[in-house]
Amino acid sequence: MTSTIFRTVTRGRGNVVKNHAHPTAGFAWLRLIGATIVVIDHTWPLLQTQRATILPDPWVISPGYVALMGFFAMSGFQISDSWERDPSAYRFVAKRLLRLLPPLFVVVAVTVFVIGPLFTTWELGQYWGSLQTWQYLVGTSLILLLQHKLPGVFADNPYPWSVNGSLWTIPMEFLCYGLVLVVGLLIAFGVTRLVLFPLLAGLLVLDGTFQATFNYHGDAGSIIEIPIGSLVSFAVPFAMGMILHTYRRRIPYYPSVALGLVPVWLVLHSTPVGRYVLPVMAGYGAIVLAHHWPQRLVVHSRWISGSYGMYIWAFAIQQILISVGVTNQWALMACAVPLAYGCGVLSWCYIESPTLSLRGRLGVVRQEPQHDLRPRLGQTPQ
Repeated sequence: MTSTIFRTVTRGRGNVVKNHAHPTAGFAWLRLIGATIVVIDHTWPLLQTQRATILPDPWVISPGYVALMGFFAMSGFQISDSWERDPSAYRFVAKRLLRLLPPLFVVVAVTVFVIGPLFTTWELGQYWGSLQTWQYLVGTSLILLLQHKLPGVFADNPYPWSVNGSLWTIPMEFLCYGLVLVVGLLIAFGVTRLVLFPLLAGLLVLDGTFQATFNYHGDAGSIIEIPIGSLVSFAVPFAMGMILHTYRRRIPYYPSVALGLVPVWLVLHSTPVGRYVLPVMAGYGAIVLAHHWPQRLVVHSRWISGSYGMYIWAFAIQQILISVGVTNQWALMACAVPLAYGCGVLSWCYIESPTLSLRGRLGVVRQEPQHDLRPRLGQTPQ
């Protein structure tokens, strides 16, 4: 298993010197925290389907949705960095598939062949003979043909409509990766990188038109099982992350600005302007915090790199716990978070890290990420 060493980034202004962790450590921590928030936020609606989030409905705030906005912004930033270091379309696609598919294959296979037979209300012969079982196995493994239900699985739970509802964002993230590829190829063929701004403007117009929110997929319908309104809403912070990476030497990363955006969004979140402030607040905040992550919080990568595994296992774990009798929200949260975290660590150590090491066979020489080399706070590049 490969291990990651997060080096220190030293920044200074005047006589003040600050040691921050490598941004990779900050991103890993924030993704892990975000995955934990999503697990917690799912706890209440899984038991009380009239609830959409852990917070009271009149607040119209979903911490999990805010975390997802941050996820997509960080992905836009990091995937852009990956393309910049190795602008090969073939290797780009191969690396994205190596990142997403192996852990997904495992969780889908375990769901179909282990969880399904144990928790279905159907006779096993009917379960194995149902076309829906094999549609789930094949379609969900292929990302873009995502399925939500297995025959009779968790049918008696309060939320019987999805075996693993968290997977709904995976196809949208995969499609957002395509934005980096398309924009990267356009720039390689001579188009100015300013093309990112009309791209973002177009997404903002569509987002305002479709009006997707954390509890509504918008007015645009779906392609296959992918809600177009939600796809556009998540593409907005993703495009912002791309811009923050592309113009990282011109856009300052100020923690004070990131912090100040939080009360601005809280004041405006229930107004029409709030939908536009949210991706700015979550996206800029996540990327700035990743670049100012305290060095003292750096730990071995195995303990903080399992956010993807945690995210794709948690919902099914919560459904299992409910099915075996955990019906108190706080008990469900207390059980699900550590179990999902443990699955994330195992997924990273035994699936993700080994398969990611296969990238070395794609014929690319690994380069050091460049996103921590930008001048900040008036600093001259070293």
